[in-house]
Amino acid sequence: MEKKKERLYKTETTLKRTLRVAYPVENGRLVLRTEQDWTKDIAAIEVSEDGNTWTFELQVDQPFLYFKPCLIKDETTYWAVGSNNLLLMAEEDKRISYPFFLSSERGRFSKLIEFPSAILNRAHRIRVYLPPGYDENTLAYYPVAFMQDGQNLFFPDDAFMGQEWNVDETNHTLRSMSAIEDMVVVGIYSADRMHEYTRPGYEAYARSLAEEIVPAAQKKIRLKDDRRARSVWGSSLGGVVSFYSVWEHPDVFGAGVCMSSTFSHKDNLIDRVLTEPKRDVGFYLDSGWPGDNYEVTMGMAMALLSRGWKYGRTMLHMCFPFAEHDEKAWGLRLHLPLQFLNGAVARASRANSPELKD
Repeated sequence: MEKKKERLYKTETTLKRTLRVAYPVENGRLVLRTEQDWTKDIAAIEVSEDGNTWTFELQVDQPFLYFKPCLIKDETTYWAVGSNNLLLMAEEDKRISYPFFLSSERGRFSKLIEFPSAILNRAHRIRVYLPPGYDENTLAYYPVAFMQDGQNLFFPDDAFMGQEWNVDETNHTLRSMSAIEDMVVVGIYSADRMHEYTRPGYEAYARSLAEEIVPAAQKKIRLKDDRRARSVWGSSLGGVVSFYSVWEHPDVFGAGVCMSSTFSHKDNLIDRVLTEPKRDVGFYLDSGWPGDNYEVTMGMAMALLSRGWKYGRTMLHMCFPFAEHDEKAWGLRLHLPLQFLNGAVARASRANSPELKD
């Protein structure tokens, strides 16, 4: 008889968690299966009146548990698509799991959209990345990242020097790890970036982003209607316009991701941080070294800290020895701001903070 393998991780006490799973079930029911016994169905302890949200109770003597929702319909069991989901037992997480059972494990892209801007008197070119399961599980609403230089995000044929950021691949990897929440990415292709990403041109560009693109995206895509779920991303001059957009429109955006940003070249953002009222927004800043706007990025980080931003909660600064000023370098460290804004541990940390509370 084979000896049962001893578990590596174990707690001295039994930990209990409730988990909510939402899916438009129609005819059928949801159950859970876990690593404790992948053949055993765990029934819900409660089902919402509309039949779409199912609550489960789990008790284990270990700090985490891998699980998968299953849909039982017409005597057939459908497993949720993708990797096993990680549930952390020590924190009572209020989020809901949104599985899908019949779709691809990968997200999908929109066609290239021509979006007219009355403010800029030209059309934006935009491509949208939708996370896996978007079309199937219509109960899910998502955070969104508005990313500059959208031509460099997804496809090497579009990207500068053929080097993309691998945005969709990085999201897929982190999702497979249960490390981040699914998100929508709105990639905004650049036009006259030397003008629109710097002062004074970035004033009209940011207005177009806040007053035209955001409302249109909210109307057409299932996005969370919460400024804290909207972030603006960019690198180099794109980092400058991203910072400006968040600073100037804190009622619309909750955070900015600014990689290798050319602060103080054609902007006065450090001066504004030091002298203007503090905004209730968060920032991720980084750079390579040497060069790569290392000094001014660190200067901006220090300016934010001097005005009350909290390192690791409402602001994060990182530097990368010998990293270049190019798409490859930004793509390689893209996972860091994704985890800072949408990571499980980061969200739990901010849950107890009066600022950027989820």
